[in-house]
Amino acid sequence: MCSDSVKQTAVEVQGLGKRYEIYRAPQDRLKQMILPRLARMIGRQPKEYFREFWALRNVDLTITRGETVAIIGQNGSGKSTFLQLVCGTLFPTQGQVQRHGRVAALLELGAGFNPEFTGEENVYLSGMLYGLSEKQLKERYQSIIEFSEIGDFVSQPVKTYSSGMYVRLAFAIAAHVDADVLVVDEALSVGDVRFTQKCMRFLREFQKNGTLLFVSHDVGAVTSLCSRAVWLDRGSVRMDGSAKEVVEAYLAEQHVLDRKAQGVSVTAAKKARARAKMEARDVVDVRLEGLKDRNVTQVFEFDPDADKSAFGAGGASIVNVALLDEDGNQTQLLQGGELVTLEIKVEVHAELSGLIFGFYVKDRLGQRLFGDNTHLSYEDLIEGAAEDQFRASFQFRMPVMPAGAYSIDTAVASGTQLDHTQQHWLHDALQFRTVDSTMRHGLIGIPMLRISVEKERSVA
Repeated sequence: MCSDSVKQTAVEVQGLGKRYEIYRAPQDRLKQMILPRLARMIGRQPKEYFREFWALRNVDLTITRGETVAIIGQNGSGKSTFLQLVCGTLFPTQGQVQRHGRVAALLELGAGFNPEFTGEENVYLSGMLYGLSEKQLKERYQSIIEFSEIGDFVSQPVKTYSSGMYVRLAFAIAAHVDADVLVVDEALSVGDVRFTQKCMRFLREFQKNGTLLFVSHDVGAVTSLCSRAVWLDRGSVRMDGSAKEVVEAYLAEQHVLDRKAQGVSVTAAKKARARAKMEARDVVDVRLEGLKDRNVTQVFEFDPDADKSAFGAGGASIVNVALLDEDGNQTQLLQGGELVTLEIKVEVHAELSGLIFGFYVKDRLGQRLFGDNTHLSYEDLIEGAAEDQFRASFQFRMPVMPAGAYSIDTAVASGTQLDHTQQHWLHDALQFRTVDSTMRHGLIGIPMLRISVEKERSVA
C-alpha cells in the first residue's frame, strides 16, 4: 500500500543531473568511441576527447498533486532540460524522476509531431503515445479539431503549418488526454491573443484537479497562474518559494546583470524578512460599520526600518511613501472611487541625470494591476545632486478592488524610459487591504460616472 505522502506526490526528483559531451570537431566524436577502449585494453588511462557540460546537476524537488509550479530562469539555465527529464523524453545522467499519473507535455515547438504526417495522423500518433486507445481517440477526434481551430489544414502535412497552428494542434491534443500532470514550456508565447486566452481558460480549469508545470518568461503569467516558483540558475535550484517572492528576486537579479553588462554598478539586496501579516495589523475604525456596504480600503503606514526586498545602484533612496486623501492629509481609510494621491519622497546621494519616479499596484499574487511614472510628464530631464530631496505625486481615483491584500512597489531611476538604471526599487513599500467589496468579478473595477437604463419603446 502507498503511503499518504506518495499518494499526494505528482512528481518527485532526487539528485537529478544531465550531462552532455561537447566535442570541438566531428572526428573527436569518433576518437571517443574507439581510442579509450583501446587504451583500457592495453592498461593505459583513457583520454577524453570532449568537455563536460552539465545542463542540470543535483536538483531535488517534490511537487504535490494539485500544485501549479513555474520554472523560471535565464536562457540556458536548464528549464527545458528539466521538463524533458520530467516528461521522460530525456534520460538523466544521474538521479531519478518519479512520476505519479499520466503526464502530458507541450514542449518545444512541434515536439512529438512527425512533420511528414498530416494533422489527423499526428493526432492519433500523439494520442497513442499518451496512452489513449484508438477508440478513445475516435471519440475525441472531432472535439480536438474544433478546439485547435485549424479547419481543413488537419489533412495537410504539419511541416506546412505555421508556428501558431503547431501550437493549436499540440495544445488541443494535450487538453484531451485526461492528464494528471500537464507540462507547458513557453508554448503560449506563440499564437494569437484569442487562442492564448482560450488556453489560459483551459489551464485555470485544469488547475482545479491537475498538476501544472509551467515555464514562461512572462512573469505576469507566472504570478497569475502559479502558487509556487522554482528559479533555476546554471542547472541548479537558486530559489524555491512562493511565485511572488521568487519572481521579485529574479527580476532584481536580471536588472543587476543587465546594468552590469553596460558597465553600471548595481546591487541587489535580498534581506531575510518576515512579510507583514496584514491580518495581524488590521486597523479597527469606528466608521467601518456604517461603511460596510462600500468598497472600504485600510492603508498601513510606511515603515522605513522594516526589512524589505530592495535593489538599485544606491544613488538615491526612497524615504517615505504615503497615500493622501483629497484634502492632502495622510489617510489610513479610503474607498473605491475616491480621489487619492500617492506621494513618494526621495533623497538623492549622488549627481544623477534624468530622474524617473514610478510605482506599481500589485495584488497578493504579485500581478501588476496598474502603475505609472513621471517620464512622459516632463519633457526636460530632472537633474539631481547629492542631498537633494524630491517629492513625486500621482493623483488618481482609487479603483474598486476585490476584497483582499495589496501592495505598492515604488522606484526611482535615472536615464530614459528605454535605458535607465534603477537607483532604488522597493517591493511592497506600502501595503493596504480592501475589507469589503461590492465587486464580484475581475481584478479591479472602474468607478462608473453614470449607469442608467432607459426603455426606448414598449411592445404594448
